[in-house]
Amino acid sequence: MSPRYGYGTNGLTDLRLDDALGLLADLGYEGVGLTLDHMHLDPAAPELAARTRRVARRLTALGLDVTVETGARYVLDPRRKHGPTLLDPDPAGRAARTGLLVTAVQVAADLGAHAVHCFSGVTPDGTDTDTAWKRLEEAMGPVLDAAEAAGVPLAVEPEPGHLVGDLAGFHELRRRLGDPGPLGLTLDIGHCQCLEPRSPADCVREAGPWLRHVQIEDMRRGVHEHLPFGDGEIDFPPVLDALAATGYQGLTVVELPRHSHAGPELARTSLDFLRALEVRA
Repeated sequence: MSPRYGYGTNGLTDLRLDDALGLLADLGYEGVGLTLDHMHLDPAAPELAARTRRVARRLTALGLDVTVETGARYVLDPRRKHGPTLLDPDPAGRAARTGLLVTAVQVAADLGAHAVHCFSGVTPDGTDTDTAWKRLEEAMGPVLDAAEAAGVPLAVEPEPGHLVGDLAGFHELRRRLGDPGPLGLTLDIGHCQCLEPRSPADCVREAGPWLRHVQIEDMRRGVHEHLPFGDGEIDFPPVLDALAATGYQGLTVVELPRHSHAGPELARTSLDFLRALEVRA
């Protein structure tokens, strides 16, 4: 089973969304990781439902599948990168993040997306670990309820430095929440190279039963920096073989959020790189 590749709009922020989608379809991508942000389907602007319907029609016309991603840097607070999170000391801050994720679930349902991506956030200074876990459990409740009602999986991404920072953290979250049906995993292949004790291919095999979304890029051991393919240390053929063996059928999305200035060219070369691996296989 060949992977179905997408490209993240957080790496195409210099393009209008309509232009970005057209580019990806023309290049041969099968989908898109759509980050809800002020330049691409702003979740806070008026007439979200109508704008979502227009995007849905565009995706259908182009034959693109979609995952909804929620990692916009300043979508909730123009002064705090990725803030507030589900761990924020202020209950209103946590509620704002929960509200964004519930909105993202509705957008995903309206787009026919195969998953909604999210993350826990960094444990705030002065907050003990037990308190952080309790906040996360409470804040995720309404999101999981919305995901179950909409029939859209929620795909939590272990993010280096976050409370849920690795696969072990994801399994701890599953345990604490009672392994709810809508809860799945976003596996970032670069993050596996960065900090997991096992190889990226072994991480894929371990994560298989919970995979709902996959992000892919190159990375180096111990350095959380998303790199174009060939600039890092990952051996990709075993990763793609492991991914195929899991039976995962969702999108595998190229994730280069700091390279938007070169987004169109990197979208082209990234897909060329991945397709060349399939030919060699």
